[in-house]
Amino acid sequence: MSRLPFDYSLDFDAIDFRKHPELYRVGKGEQGVLLVEPYKSEILPHWRFKTVSEATRSSRRIARMFRAYLKAGDFPGADMARKFLQMGWTRARRYANHKGGRKYDPATREELPRTVDDEKVQAAAIFYKQYVAARSSAEYIRQRDEHLKQFESSPATDRRAPTKKAK
Repeated sequence: MSRLPFDYSLDFDAIDFRKHPELYRVGKGEQGVLLVEPYKSEILPHWRFKTVSEATRSSRRIARMFRAYLKAGDFPGADMARKFLQMGWTRARRYANHKGGRKYDPATREELPRTVDDEKVQAAAIFYKQYVAARSSAEYIRQRDEHLKQFESSPATDRRAPTKKAK
């Protein structure tokens, strides 16, 4: 099933994706994770990966939110929670591999030396486990496939979504 690309031209400040799930696009990976409301505001305050303890609490809380969104039939919310779990894994890995989370020197654009931060490695593993459970959930897959079939199988002819004004 082909997917429509994530639409960055939408006016994310003006759209409530809970009220307009037809405008939500799954995209690839973590696309839109810090844009799509009201989910960003609901999930982001719980997203932490600095320590193993924080990662454990955070990933469990977001996984509960994921299941609650699924139970409510709110696929965009569930997908956003999945993206936050994925982002917890990827960001913790970046910080595990690069002190301060920077992979490249901003002045020279050269790759910085790799480090090993065992705490972040463990935090990443905690998020990864929750992320894999979310993405492989039978109910998540069912709702994702339904969303793709209903809203993303072909371009909408009249979405009537606010778009960002050209600058």
